[in-house]
Amino acid sequence: MRLHQMQDSGNCYKVRLTLAHLGQTAELIEVDILTGPSRTDEFLDRLNLNGRVPVLEVDDSTALPESNAILWFLAEGTRLVPEDKLARARVLQWMFFDQYSHEPYIATVRFWKHILDDAEGFARQIEERTPGGCAALSVMDRHLSQNRFFVGDFTIADIALYAYTHVAGEGGFDLQGYPSVRLWLADVAEQTGHIDMEARSW
Repeated sequence: MRLHQMQDSGNCYKVRLTLAHLGQTAELIEVDILTGPSRTDEFLDRLNLNGRVPVLEVDDSTALPESNAILWFLAEGTRLVPEDKLARARVLQWMFFDQYSHEPYIATVRFWKHILDDAEGFARQIEERTPGGCAALSVMDRHLSQNRFFVGDFTIADIALYAYTHVAGEGGFDLQGYPSVRLWLADVAEQTGHIDMEARSW
């Protein structure tokens, strides 16, 4: 398998983290989304019409974009996805939460501040998006105050939400007010198979 990715992207990290937990490997192909390689006709036609990473090339004729779809593809039938029907739906519930209520705020603000390093240029947008990120963290903290992980045992729901939450501080989100989130982050990092965001091999 080949993973087209950007190392500092949380959405790409969650795929690497899932691969590591499953003991699987993939060739990493770095794509600089800031300079346009993901917008070429070749990339759009062969890998992802939406022009984004991550994209997992499963084989020479099959490319799968969208991080959480990749997680589900890799993890279905493993210990990272429950067998119980309702529990599986709960995993999807939190993965949808990640993409709808979490990533658009926490990841986007981090992108402007940390990746583009342009907090001043995006000051208005950051001010608008920051409350949404705080709201997502509050939802997570309340749930985690009564649950060790998001759905029973450690699953891809935890991986999906860990990716950008553990670097939320790079977007200016102070996690001190979310004690259950901080305990969960530490717990996830202690799971067997865990790799850091900087890791390019495992």
